[in-house]
Amino acid sequence: MGYQLDFGALSGYLGLFLQGLWVTLGLTAISATLGIALSIGGAATARSGPKWARASVLAYVELIRNTPFIVQMFFIFFGLPSLGLKLTALQAAALAMTINLTAYATEIVRAGIEAVPPGQPEAGAALGIRPATVFLWVVLPQALANVYPALVSQIVMTMLESAVVSQIAVTDLTHVADLIQSRTYRAFETYFVITLVYLALAAGLRRLFALAGRRLIAGRLK
Repeated sequence: MGYQLDFGALSGYLGLFLQGLWVTLGLTAISATLGIALSIGGAATARSGPKWARASVLAYVELIRNTPFIVQMFFIFFGLPSLGLKLTALQAAALAMTINLTAYATEIVRAGIEAVPPGQPEAGAALGIRPATVFLWVVLPQALANVYPALVSQIVMTMLESAVVSQIAVTDLTHVADLIQSRTYRAFETYFVITLVYLALAAGLRRLFALAGRRLIAGRLK
């Protein structure tokens, strides 16, 4: 007799599914908020900071972009305690996701800044406006508008990559799926549902950011 699908076997685990969902969303929100904020500072430093600071930012970006996320996470969770810095699994996951997103977003924001016509900050300087003010109110809004779709895609990719935090026992969606599968032995049904949830999350985040982008960057694109 062939395999009989039984999605009803998962019905008793709705609370566990929701717990995993909130953990995944929470990690994504924390890493996206901190990562984008830090990337703006990183991009500005890489663009016009002191030579040593520019070199440090570029070295950091290259290090993170050329090493696997899971290795970065393992280094934070398993490696840092050797130096006396012990983090919980959730803290380590949030830190690893933030560090990873910041590196990629720094390059994205830097590209956006470079796309802003140089005449605009020069005009601000000619009017006697402080460079920091010109950057915050003239250059940065246009730069973010130019690369907004790329930033959204990077946030969604970070959310999807968060599935590996289950490797350090963070109770995200993937960890919950592993747990439910081990209890019910319904691997197909469990991972099919989780796949649909990740798909819905990715599509939902893109839709949410698209709606927000219409308000935030309206009229700023070149």
